[in-house]
Amino acid sequence: MRIRRLGWSGIEIERGDDTLLIDYILDTSELPVRDDRQPFPLAAEPARAVAGLLTHLHADHADPVALADALREGAPVFRPVPAAGSGPDLELTAHAEKALGTVSLDVRVVDAWTSHQAGPFTLHAVPAVDGFGDPQVGWIVEADGKRIIHAGDTLFHSYWWRIARAFGPFDHAFLPINGALVDFPFLQPPREQEAVMTPEEAVKAARMLAARAITPIHYGALHRPPGYIETNDPVGRLHAAGAGSGVAIEVREPGDWVELG
Repeated sequence: MRIRRLGWSGIEIERGDDTLLIDYILDTSELPVRDDRQPFPLAAEPARAVAGLLTHLHADHADPVALADALREGAPVFRPVPAAGSGPDLELTAHAEKALGTVSLDVRVVDAWTSHQAGPFTLHAVPAVDGFGDPQVGWIVEADGKRIIHAGDTLFHSYWWRIARAFGPFDHAFLPINGALVDFPFLQPPREQEAVMTPEEAVKAARMLAARAITPIHYGALHRPPGYIETNDPVGRLHAAGAGSGVAIEVREPGDWVELG
């Protein structure tokens, strides 16, 4: 099993002839905070992936049209439950939810602490905490005796211990690090603390998870003050926080591969 980092939070996991996609997006037209610093690579081959996993239904994590092109016929898409409420409560998930109705996909709603199978991959949905109150899960993927975790854009939380007890240790953790401060007109008053983990929190989470290494995700492509402000120097701070922690820091650019050894 090896992993290719895609744009923003996306990764592509390869095992033999099979691939698996997590938070794969290509269409950034719904991201007004995009600053074009980062490419969004295509999946390796069209119609190859045995499943698509979504951590949540924000437009920077869910692109149903891109998934429809990348998945094999009949391949499932696993997603968390829809957001509840109306009006502003649904603002951040509305585009992806609508797009799911325009493509033919086998969409399966999952809860945390459930397990699933897709081709050679064993999948576990685990708790995650969205910075805006929308439903979110993290994903654990196992194959060939290797185990990785992908945490979407979660906040720091205390499920790490339970996840580690149930599934750890991990060969690799793909963790968000951009520590974004946000001020959206439909979410007022503005949030006054980070809506995503900071680099320092990512290292703490990796230690609690007993993860051997971190590859950072969810940084570098979105930054448009004052509405969305990425924390200062996230990669440099990640290296500094990781020094002496026992967790290896393995930064990869979009399109580059992570070899699990």
